[in-house]
Amino acid sequence: MSRNNKITLFTMVIIGIAIIAYSLRDVKLSVLIHDLFTLNPWWILVAFLCICAYLLIEGVITKVLVSNRVEHFTFKDALRVPLVEQLFNGITPFSSGGQPGQLFVMLQTGIDGGRASSALLMKFVVYQGMIVINFFISLVIGFHFVATKLHFLALFVLFGFLIHLFVIVGLLLIMYWPSFTKKLSKLLFHPVKWFIKDEKFYSMRETMYSKIDNLFEESVRIGRQPKLLLKIVVLTFFQLLFYYLIPYFIMLSLGYTSINVIMVTSLHIMIVMIISLFPIPGGSGGAEFSFESLFHSFISSNSKLVLAMIIWRILTYYFGMAAGACALLVKPDKVDDPDNRIK
Repeated sequence: MSRNNKITLFTMVIIGIAIIAYSLRDVKLSVLIHDLFTLNPWWILVAFLCICAYLLIEGVITKVLVSNRVEHFTFKDALRVPLVEQLFNGITPFSSGGQPGQLFVMLQTGIDGGRASSALLMKFVVYQGMIVINFFISLVIGFHFVATKLHFLALFVLFGFLIHLFVIVGLLLIMYWPSFTKKLSKLLFHPVKWFIKDEKFYSMRETMYSKIDNLFEESVRIGRQPKLLLKIVVLTFFQLLFYYLIPYFIMLSLGYTSINVIMVTSLHIMIVMIISLFPIPGGSGGAEFSFESLFHSFISSNSKLVLAMIIWRILTYYFGMAAGACALLVKPDKVDDPDNRIK
């Protein structure tokens, strides 16, 4: 990890501590400590196992996609991919560093760059598709609740849905109509020429065309293997399910046993969508505010609400970054990719 990344990681931890300290401004420390020691540790363990399952399943998905074409790709290296993704998602605006981070650790193992990019693109397409489907279902279930209780958040929810829908539509166009996508991309990309030199502009445009071709070729290959695609879709569904259930188990640990699991899960899906709109790495500030705003109706005690938010943030954000930092220190195994031999 570069010096700048280390500084960013340290900065995000400091910001997180500051946000938590601000959230505790109206909470008595004695009450918070009492609530902490009356937690049900078994439900916290279940919540922790959920985030572990989320990461493990993504490791399985990575291994399935890569091992389909490259032999001797170990699960250890497959697991490093989502862990490093968590780290770089957490320290870059709009989670923009996740994809390059994943590509970096895959290249470390000796996998051909084109093959690694194709596998990551396909994983991203399926992941985005499942997010949009889950979010649409959550809108049907919980949007009325959000619109009634918090009008301003309802706008963020709809805006987030439109952005993710636009992304998945764009990806589908690349996969099934690449010629049109190239023409559209050329038109939309043309204004960039006004701000950079011609040589750099044409180089960037060719890279964009290359990525469109790579995704199209990978989609054709996966399309010829419906069983593999179905396997990835099912794994991604359960991966996201484990992640979305985390607040429910946290609330059970606080003693709220009569809550509606479907409504709580739907609201968490909306929170994840809202977080993606904030340019600050990890959605810091927006994530905590959204959680407290949406779950205030379920958790009446202010100290328990803040405690639930802290536990949720540690599990879904800080744990992933810590695990990713450790994963970077693990020495990768080497594979023998035939594409690299040809080159």
